[in-house]
Amino acid sequence: MLQDRHGTIDYSEQGAGPTIVFVPGSWSTQSAWGAITARLANRFRTVRTSLPGYGGTRERRTMATASIDRQAETLEAVVRHTGGPVHLVGHSVGALACIDLALCGTTPLMSLTLIEPVTFGLLRQAGELALHEQFIAVRDAYVRSIENGEKDAVQRFVDYLAGERSFSALPPRMRDDIVRAAPTHVLDISTSFDPSVAALGNILLPSLVIRGNRSAESLQTSADILSRAMANASLRTIAGASHFMTATHPADLAELISDHVLKTESLAWSSLSFAAPFGLPWNPAEPRN
Repeated sequence: MLQDRHGTIDYSEQGAGPTIVFVPGSWSTQSAWGAITARLANRFRTVRTSLPGYGGTRERRTMATASIDRQAETLEAVVRHTGGPVHLVGHSVGALACIDLALCGTTPLMSLTLIEPVTFGLLRQAGELALHEQFIAVRDAYVRSIENGEKDAVQRFVDYLAGERSFSALPPRMRDDIVRAAPTHVLDISTSFDPSVAALGNILLPSLVIRGNRSAESLQTSADILSRAMANASLRTIAGASHFMTATHPADLAELISDHVLKTESLAWSSLSFAAPFGLPWNPAEPRN
């Protein structure tokens, strides 16, 4: 656990090697990454956290102050504590926080892995108006239903993201956690964050965007748009996976994350070796000034 000026923040780490920071999405805490980090700890230093309102991380938002900046500030504190630079891995809303941090450019980062980021605003920018309007209608109906105390609203929203009957297929404890976290999730999806395609093109970090072929069409399409908007990004699709792939496909994700991080590290050290005779002024193991 960290003590930051904004309050307590979940923090745990294990292993040694290049540092990977894992950022969960809505309804989740740092424990969501356990099956993935267990597969990586023999090669990497894995750091896990939780976003505001989840786990032990203090909630600082209200409906009037909901902003992706609150999540990004939490993430920045975690990265600062690790000593940086780090490889960021984010899922869903956690991926949005990673994008925001990368756009700020004030934190030493090595790469991004973005797992089904909920970048629904890109649908509108790319002219996918029907998909965008569909999401807005589902979101607004969900928020109204939660405000009215309709617990089955959570099931409808999960099934929208991950496919019909996805909620009922989840373990009972996970279903209970999702229902219990609904008020915090409402804050998450009320967050205003809609980076332009042009701004995303300024992110030069090696980036990997991952989607599942069973997720909502809006998620799959926005992932495709995002991967094409970023300057140095690739897109991978996991067969049989949907939005909750961190729980259902940990081995696939661990392999993709490992390959991406190792490739980035190799390129960074190759650049260092090439530039050393010319007096490269920084070490990839240390943040730039």
